[in-house]
Amino acid sequence: MTEEREIREIGHDEFDPIGTLTLIAIYFVILTIMWFFMYFVEFAEHGPTVVGTV
Repeated sequence: MTEEREIREIGHDEFDPIGTLTLIAIYFVILTIMWFFMYFVEFAEHGPTVVGTV
């Protein structure tokens, strides 16, 4: 028994990378939140320090 599948070719104009754009946006939001955390928690209240020193 040979099953034939219909293969659909997606052209360059039909490709819509919404999922990739969403992942990049989520990654950017995570990086922004991490930057705010590092800036306001580590550096805004105290002077610049090396983590782990007294």
